[in-house]
Amino acid sequence: MDVIVRPTPSLQGEIGALSSKNYTTRYLLTAALADGKSTIYYPAHSEDSDAMRRCIADLGAVLEEDDEKIVITGFGSHPRSVKELNVGNAGAVLRFMMGIASLCPDVTFVNTYPDSLGKRPHDDLIDALGQLGVRVEHREGKLPIRIQGGQAKGGKIQVSGSVSSQYLSALLFLTPLLEEDSEIEVLHDLKSKVVVGQTLEVLQEAGIVIHASEDYMSFRIPGRQSYQPRTYTVQGDYPGSAAVLAAAAVTNSDVTIHRLKEQSKQGERAIVDVLRMMEVPLTHENDTVIVKGNGRLKAIEFDGDAATDAVLAMVAAAVFAEGTSRFYNVENLRYKECDRITDYLNELSKAGAHVEERQAEIIVHGRPEGVEGGVEINAHFDHRVIMALTVVGLRAQKPLLIKDAHHVAKSYPQYFDHLETLGASVEWVK
Repeated sequence: MDVIVRPTPSLQGEIGALSSKNYTTRYLLTAALADGKSTIYYPAHSEDSDAMRRCIADLGAVLEEDDEKIVITGFGSHPRSVKELNVGNAGAVLRFMMGIASLCPDVTFVNTYPDSLGKRPHDDLIDALGQLGVRVEHREGKLPIRIQGGQAKGGKIQVSGSVSSQYLSALLFLTPLLEEDSEIEVLHDLKSKVVVGQTLEVLQEAGIVIHASEDYMSFRIPGRQSYQPRTYTVQGDYPGSAAVLAAAAVTNSDVTIHRLKEQSKQGERAIVDVLRMMEVPLTHENDTVIVKGNGRLKAIEFDGDAATDAVLAMVAAAVFAEGTSRFYNVENLRYKECDRITDYLNELSKAGAHVEERQAEIIVHGRPEGVEGGVEINAHFDHRVIMALTVVGLRAQKPLLIKDAHHVAKSYPQYFDHLETLGASVEWVK
């Protein structure tokens, strides 16, 4: 389905942040890898987290869920043997499950999104699994991927971190379960280090011991460990909230978002600091952010590597800032559901924004007067692009029609409902 976003001069009201997709998928996995029952309070519901639910259930976990919590009886280090797993369009879930599938004799990950996840590379993880003695069949590093495991061995492993930190996280979930101790050396640069911090935080909560160097470039992992049943509480999600905060920043607003932890390890928490740098009036106290926007913003320069999933929302806000903004160290945006630099900027240009791209940079020449709009936008089936383009539509002079906007459900199914609650003018069309 498509959505029409109409110019909306002001937003007002309160919402609770949706639960973190990143933490939910990690807690679901650690609960499945434990022997016994774990409880997760306030788990996220999105296409990504539901893909993880589906995969761990296929591998033998028992899930019982109500409106507040999910109780999971895990399969420990012995997942059920299955022929196929379907992760939908969830890249992180695919990579984490490729690691766990190494405990199974023969699993094929099917390709149900050939135009999105089906185009994304996984070579670096495939190479690392090969070092563990796992045989992997693939098509130039892409789906469908067949993993013949069951005899994975620990030891010394090298993995590149230059494309995604998810390859490293996959190995960190797997290696504690192997018979041998393991050492992981990260080659090249490591993207999104802050997300590795989230993985380590969750593993520690699950009772797993990992010795990490301060720069996260080397790890020592004792083997023969067991995940422990635990009770977890999922914190609010900064990546999704970034778009709502940006929408409040570019309009006249009085918007309150609850459940955004001040000391969170989510790198996208930087959206609050970035909006402050842009001189947006806001407060962040008692896990609540209040934005009293006046539509006036100042340009900034920002290293986006630590806040990857909030950069598009920051760029959307910068479209209306006074001056030229620069977001650098963001090349890994090119390897997401779409090329989030070229594809996104092409659509912004259609709407009337003045933007430029470099290989690892986004440059925005702000237009405080607003953009023309009045066009049809292709969001490339990408939830982050959909949310960010919506922010631009609120300040356009004419409505924007965003194609296939239902793909926002990948991470934030309630996004448009929440915007409507705050007064945004949006309409679904077929």
